[in-house]
Amino acid sequence: MPVIVKILLTDGSCQRLSLAHGVPESLEDLMAEVKKQCSLQGNIRLQFMDSLFGNEFMNLTSVSEVEDRGTLRVIDLSMPTMQQESSPFQHLQESSPSSANDLSSPLGQPVDTDILSSNESTSSRSSWPDVFHVPKFSYDAELKLQQAGLVYIQNGTVLIPDPKLKSAILDGLVQEIVQYKVYVSDKEMEQVAQSLIKKHPCLTQKGSSTGYGGWKMSLKYKLSNYRTQLRKLGCPEVTVNSLKNKPAGKRSAAFGIKKAKRAEVNFCPTYPSAETEESLESMRKALLLDVGKRNNREAVKLKMEKTFAYRRHEIVRDAPMVEDFRLRWPALFEVSEINAEFKRITTVPLQSKFLSQLDLHSDNLIRLFQRRGGQLGEKLKRVAAQIAVCDDIDAGRECIIKGVCVYMGEDPDNLLREYVSLDDNTINEAIADTTVGIYIIKECASSGNIEDIGIVLEGIKVLKYLDNVALAVAMLFGLMYVLNLNYPADLRYTFEVIQKIWMELDASKLSNKALALKNRLSE
Repeated sequence: MPVIVKILLTDGSCQRLSLAHGVPESLEDLMAEVKKQCSLQGNIRLQFMDSLFGNEFMNLTSVSEVEDRGTLRVIDLSMPTMQQESSPFQHLQESSPSSANDLSSPLGQPVDTDILSSNESTSSRSSWPDVFHVPKFSYDAELKLQQAGLVYIQNGTVLIPDPKLKSAILDGLVQEIVQYKVYVSDKEMEQVAQSLIKKHPCLTQKGSSTGYGGWKMSLKYKLSNYRTQLRKLGCPEVTVNSLKNKPAGKRSAAFGIKKAKRAEVNFCPTYPSAETEESLESMRKALLLDVGKRNNREAVKLKMEKTFAYRRHEIVRDAPMVEDFRLRWPALFEVSEINAEFKRITTVPLQSKFLSQLDLHSDNLIRLFQRRGGQLGEKLKRVAAQIAVCDDIDAGRECIIKGVCVYMGEDPDNLLREYVSLDDNTINEAIADTTVGIYIIKECASSGNIEDIGIVLEGIKVLKYLDNVALAVAMLFGLMYVLNLNYPADLRYTFEVIQKIWMELDASKLSNKALALKNRLSE
């Protein structure tokens, strides 16, 4: 029977592995299939997530350990040991807090910041798992559950846990939950409770229609109380919602609640060890000098990585204007840094995934454009006709993006604004009146030559001279995360498609329009 496995790659991204004929018979065949589907080369090792040891990763020595919807991790044996140890999927970092400052090459040059992707720069969290793995509880709790499990198997008698055992179970689950997030949705909480009953059927609650309704409610209260403890300890992700942070006259606890709403993994992370707001501000000022120097890319990357949490606090807490923020962090407004920042926030690569998913869905989208009827269908058929005569992949991608806007009932001109045969003053005035969008400047309508493609936010050109429209859309989407901006109201369905269908971020909760498109794409 078919098997689906989640693969954690060495670059911090993850990918779905589909085994149509089940798990291969040998470990060598499995690794060959992983290399093929994930486009990997070189010598690798596979590790599996072992629930018997608190969901730690163990070396895979037999294909019998591979489970449907399980998780495997790829280890690149050709990479340096230190780079493997700083994998973003580790929950604990064993290196010393000051190691990020001390690491350098023999010639005194800073090492690649990919090696420094640790707790020193960003949170060690990973994205919410497809299947929640229940951790091992304390020794006595596991012993009680083991005994109760045997009784349940023999005569079906469920366990009514005593307060101590119930507290141990809830504490263990909460500690596992906060490895991913401190604010959990109702559906995710239900997933945790369901996983608990699946692993320990003796804890099934007879008075509940699902068997775990009581556990779900208890977990909600337990996590809420735990957030109170975290707030007292100064955890930034919850203190940002404290009443002390509310504007004068706005004392409601519900006012201005700031939490991850678009599958951000590192929404408001803690500062690196041994760093303070003052030290990070000094590093930011030093970064301003580094930006103006030639051949200084590595030093800029290192400081941008180190100051990530400080930057996120500023964005989430203060919500500065784009112009002010760009003056403070000019290095962020480059394609490479937007890609890096997006990956720090979501653990998902931006540009590569956006373009690959756009290409993956293009054939089905063209088919949907051609089949749509009515006035909308006429517009989409014209888009499909343009795609058919495109001999350039970039032009084809641009047409697909416009078609998605039309299909979702939105005007592509709100996203892509073309300025043809206009003088600079006229163009600048039009851009100054634009809140969010992408501008395309052409000499004449019939010419395929484009003078400039860029991104506008709050009337300011934040990115210029991009290679193509598809890249510009990817960067605009990334900036929505990087600057914690809301989607434009007249493009919210288009951005929802990008986020939840193409980028697969928070893909379980879709609007009716987006869900209908997703279902038709899978037909």
